[in-house]
Parts: sequence; C-alpha cells; structure tokens
Amino acid sequence: MASSCYLGWDFSTQQLKVIAIDEQLRVIYEDNVHFDKDLPEFKTQGGVYLHGDRLTVTSPVLMWVKALDMILEKMKSSGFNFSQVRALSGAGQQHGSVYWKKGSIQILKKASSELPLHQSLKACFSVSNSPIWMDSSTAAQCSALEKAVGGAQHLANITGSRAYERFTGNQIAKIYSQNPEVYMQTERISLVSSFAASLFLGAYAPIDYSDGSGMNLLHIWEKVWSMSCLDACAPGLEEKLGCPVPSHSVLGPISPYYSQRYGFSPDCKIVAFTGDNPASLAGMRLQEGDIAISLGTSDTLFLWIQEPTPALEGHILCNPVDSQTYMALLCFKNGSLMRERIRDDCASGSWDEFSKALSSTVAGNNGNLGFYFDVMEITPEAVGVHRFNRDNQKVSAFPKEVEIRALIEGQFMAKRIHAEKLGYKVSKYDK
Repeated sequence: MASSCYLGWDFSTQQLKVIAIDEQLRVIYEDNVHFDKDLPEFKTQGGVYLHGDRLTVTSPVLMWVKALDMILEKMKSSGFNFSQVRALSGAGQQHGSVYWKKGSIQILKKASSELPLHQSLKACFSVSNSPIWMDSSTAAQCSALEKAVGGAQHLANITGSRAYERFTGNQIAKIYSQNPEVYMQTERISLVSSFAASLFLGAYAPIDYSDGSGMNLLHIWEKVWSMSCLDACAPGLEEKLGCPVPSHSVLGPISPYYSQRYGFSPDCKIVAFTGDNPASLAGMRLQEGDIAISLGTSDTLFLWIQEPTPALEGHILCNPVDSQTYMALLCFKNGSLMRERIRDDCASGSWDEFSKALSSTVAGNNGNLGFYFDVMEITPEAVGVHRFNRDNQKVSAFPKEVEIRALIEGQFMAKRIHAEKLGYKVSKYDK
C-alpha cells in the first residue's frame, strides 16, 4: 500500500501554491502557478485588476479555477500518486469574496471529469471579478454599518474589528446597493477560502470561524452571524452565507470529479480551509502567550489571546486551532520600506553597517525616542517622523546611530503597546 500524504493549498493574491507532506511532515512535492506569468490571458497585474477609480481592486474568479486545473495537470504529468492523499486543506487570501449564481450547486456537484473544471464552472458566478483584500472602495458602506450597530467600538465588540473597507460585509453591501439584481441572482457567497474548499468538495463549503471573523459579520463570542450586521448590509444574507463551522472541521469526502479525473481516493477528506492569517498562526504552531511577527512590506503581529479586548485598531479573530480562544492581528504599514529608507540614509544602504550602529547604542537609547511613518500608518493612524529627546522635547534630527535605534525601538514598542490594548498580557518573566 502506498504511504499516506496530505495536501495543503494556498490561494494567495499572486499565485496558487500546493505542498504535499508525508506522515513524518516531510515535504514530498511542491509546485505553484503564477497568475500573471502562467495565465496571461487574464491580463492581471500582481494577480489583480486595479480599476479606474484607483480604489476598486478585483481578481477574476475563473483565473483561480483555471490555476487549480493547471496545477493538478502538472502534478499528474509529474507522476504524483493522488491515491495516497488522505486529506487536504488550505488557505485563501483573507477578505476576498465569491458570488455563486443560482443553480451553480448542481453544476458543481455534477461537473464532468472529461472537462477541466473551469470550463464547467464558467457560467457559475454572478460576479465575475471578485472584490479582494486590496479594495478600498466601500467607505460609505463602512460608515453605514458602524452607524447601524451603534458605532465603531460597538461593531468591534461584536465582530472583533471596526468597519474596514476590505471586509466582506461592506463589499456585499456595495454589491447589493449598486447591483441589487446581481445580489438577488446569487445563491451563495463564499470567502476565497471556502470557495477553494467548495471546488474540492463538489458542494458549497461552509465559512470557518477564523476567516469568517474577518468579515464584520460574525459574532465572534457566540460563533454565529450577527443579525444586526447582516441586516445592515443586505437582505436575506444569512441564507446566502450558510452556517459557519470550526476551522478544523472535516467537511466530507472529495468530489467524485477528482477521483475520476486524477485518481484521488474516494475516502480523501476535505478539511475546512481558512484565511491566510489564521493559517499562519496554525502553521507556526503558536500557543497561548506566543507572539509571531512578520517583518514584511507591512509588519504583521499575530497573538494567541485568551481574553481579548476588541479595540478600534487591530483585529480579533477566532482562533483556528482552538475555537474557545482568539487570535489578535495587528498590521503596521510602515514596515520594511521604512527600515530600508533609514538604512539608506544612515548606514550607506548596508545592513551590516545598520546592525553595527544598532549594537553601538544602549537599550533605551538614552531616552531618545522616535516614531517613523513615511506613509499614513494603520496602527495608529498617523504620518510623519516624530523625534523626542530624553527631556521629551521634540527635535528635528538624531545622530545616525541614535536614529537607527530610535526606529527599531519605536517600531517594537508600538507593537507591544497595541498588543496589550487588545488583551495580550506580558508576564513578569518577559520583562
């Protein structure tokens, strides 16, 4: 009997990735399809369409389906043994949404294994270009949602976040207000994660608690949709969303389509997909009290929290590993680009010089403190460079080595302060 393996999928903004691991967690296969390069017919840039208003950002749904067809065919050509796959799951870019047209469930269930899936599903979507996380065109809907439920903080108390333009509830509200007939033609609304799971399940997969808590619609304490939030966005929305489930739920066996076309075992299980951020917490095996920091173009902070306190900055999501606990997510826009700018200005563009300068100064920077925001920050909402000396007086410049330490210490103090506001507790052993 062939040894067992497990597939993990990542439907991200710019590419679709797959990884196979064996029972010892060793990687035995990995591949990807890059949307711009491998699917040029969709004419995306960075996997997306930036619309003329510079606010609306979408991705073509069929591109994601065709990418799945393509990567499965690549696996088949390589001789990958699909029959050994015992289960699969995955992640999707958070906040993107997919709109299934009435009658699509039957097409999904009965897709012919003689055809690539994208050919069977080409008429299944009432919205052909899905709004995604980069979209910022729903300011009016955000304002209306907060007003409807009693204010931004009250919305955060229910859903874990104040209203955000990329969040799915506000995107749904925009579609309903601008194209009510399209909304009425829609029988199911998926997140990118549950859409991807649906492709494998051959049925509409439920939204999981973790990704669902990035919608401004889920009551994160009770794990059900908030009726006040649903009603503020669009009529009849609860039926179109289905019932949310724990992120580790086994949804059922793989669709016969994959057994017939690729040789998957009919017993292969589909585990609920979740959002990319919750998947990161799970994949890094965080536990209570742990912090993970991603130092990228934007800096992202992940926290495992037992007793969260939702705030106007940052997000509280249901924990994908333990449904009784929570994860906090903080995003800081002035991340690596800000550090690179100070490196170029103060260390001749060299990370070695930057590190030496940092090491040459003492922790606490002799009381010198700086906040560095080249672009409008998310957390907190601020812009500009602000320097203060040990007497708390604002100054216009620091010596280079002081500047470097002020940047690093300022960035990490901000992360700690905002983490504590969301309920993270620093123990006496951490200080």
